[in-house]
Amino acid sequence: MKPVAVPRRVRIMVFLSLAATAGWAQAQAYPVKPVRMIVPFAPGGNTDIIARIVSPGMSKALGQQIVIENRGGAGSMIGTEIASKSPPDGYTILMVSAAHVINPAMVKKLPFDPVRSFAAISKVADVPAALVVHPSLPVKSVKQLVALARANPGKLNYGSAGRGSIGHLSAELLGSLAGIKMTHVPYKGAGPALVDTVAGHVELLISSMPAVIPQARAGKLRMIGQAGEKRSPAAPDVPTMIESGVPGFVVTAGFGLFAPAGTPRPAIDRVHAALKASLADSGVRDRLSSEGAEPVGSTPEEYEQFTRSEIEKWIKVARAAGIQPE
Repeated sequence: MKPVAVPRRVRIMVFLSLAATAGWAQAQAYPVKPVRMIVPFAPGGNTDIIARIVSPGMSKALGQQIVIENRGGAGSMIGTEIASKSPPDGYTILMVSAAHVINPAMVKKLPFDPVRSFAAISKVADVPAALVVHPSLPVKSVKQLVALARANPGKLNYGSAGRGSIGHLSAELLGSLAGIKMTHVPYKGAGPALVDTVAGHVELLISSMPAVIPQARAGKLRMIGQAGEKRSPAAPDVPTMIESGVPGFVVTAGFGLFAPAGTPRPAIDRVHAALKASLADSGVRDRLSSEGAEPVGSTPEEYEQFTRSEIEKWIKVARAAGIQPE
């Protein structure tokens, strides 16, 4: 008896059906081994702290351990490049900070594309910035600061963690939006900049809320504005910059998760669901709040859009301030 010939179209349909079934089975099995989370900074910083707060809950939800790997250096670019070149199989993810969206404005040639080289997973948490002044400065509000700066162009000094840091560009953004000119004093890190602001060597500083709240509560600095879209529970009596008459001034360190471009969507969805489960835990939320961070848990699409808009914003700020990428 001769074998029945199977039409080519039917063979193709059967092949595609089997491939889809195999892919679905593989997706359902993911993950079958530990997942590496690259943190492109040294241990102990904000990015590392947030990664270690959310990763245990994510591990529990995934049923596999998340292993944090600190690969610091070059303003987060070393670890980020490693992540971008890792296999897109769901077993490497990357935790980033505001440096990810600021570097395109400051670095002429990045070894990766901050959008195309990655698949967005979610914004994990926001840490709003805050504007603080030394108590000797005769201002108690952002409006008074702006008036003083306008009357004395270039005479007010602000500190930052260095050229291209979020504090540097935030102050330039304030200058652009408020029509004022101040003098930048760069330091080798956020710590030295904060110390010199407390000492009165510079008059003001824009830094992350967690860094300045202790000094403000101790009376060593005066917090006159916070840069979130709404007031932080950590400083409910301090108005936002928008409330203070600077429309559009929103500066937060948006910590988020990416995977290498090409990572299968089912794996992205599993990691995203694990993050949401972790952020839903009251203990995790309390620990993030204690660090001045606000849990988010956005969709991959929302996080990609946020990344694109932040990159565009900081490029415009740098150009307006005459800051050339190096």
